[in-house]
Amino acid sequence: MDTRILIVDDEPSIVKMLQMVLRKEGFNRIYTASSCKEALSEIAAHGADIVLLDVMLPDGTGFDLCPQIRSYGSPHILFLTAKASDLDVLTGFAMGGDDYVTKPFNPLEIAARIKARLRRGGFGMMPSAEQPVIQRAWDFGRFRVDESAGELTVLGEPVPCPAQVFQLLLYFCKHPGVVFSKSQLYEAVWGIDGIGEDNTVMVHIRRIRERIEEDPSNPQYLLTVRGLGYKLVKEKGR
Repeated sequence: MDTRILIVDDEPSIVKMLQMVLRKEGFNRIYTASSCKEALSEIAAHGADIVLLDVMLPDGTGFDLCPQIRSYGSPHILFLTAKASDLDVLTGFAMGGDDYVTKPFNPLEIAARIKARLRRGGFGMMPSAEQPVIQRAWDFGRFRVDESAGELTVLGEPVPCPAQVFQLLLYFCKHPGVVFSKSQLYEAVWGIDGIGEDNTVMVHIRRIRERIEEDPSNPQYLLTVRGLGYKLVKEKGR
């Protein structure tokens, strides 16, 4: 596979294990870094579609590095961390991470998450001349989601939206008025079993509301259906 994967971790045994498993799974363009400085150098030289990012690094933290990585593009950032508290997870998402896995982990799970991300759409893939883009866009009045452009606009202004947040919002747009449980959303958008991933979904729901709602604490579009899950409504407050 031509997907560019950057592993940022200062534990040689973890890096070696991930390299071995990912190569067996068909990934050939794998780069590694053991520090923040090396990570930025590798991204500048090769770019990255997937970044497996350790939180604790010799010259900084993955949390601090994440926004710097974002300045080079929009790779899918998956945190690898021994810090599993709710605060650490929330911090990772707040800094721009898309997913997280706690140590110790099964490297096959990492490969499965990467493949799930790729199944939802390749990186850097452009349509051929024989297959023109069919624009898909959803207009909710206050905000508009353009799938072909990968763009969210609110009150006519473009709003930055991390890839995983955009994918979740897009899924809601494609199914207006439908109630989804947290596990259903995780399986649909992250692509793997959603058991135990409630916190991930809740954080991303909040990140969507912070972008599309006038008052995120009193949402009018992305609603909570008590005991069932969430739904996106077409008409404000309905």
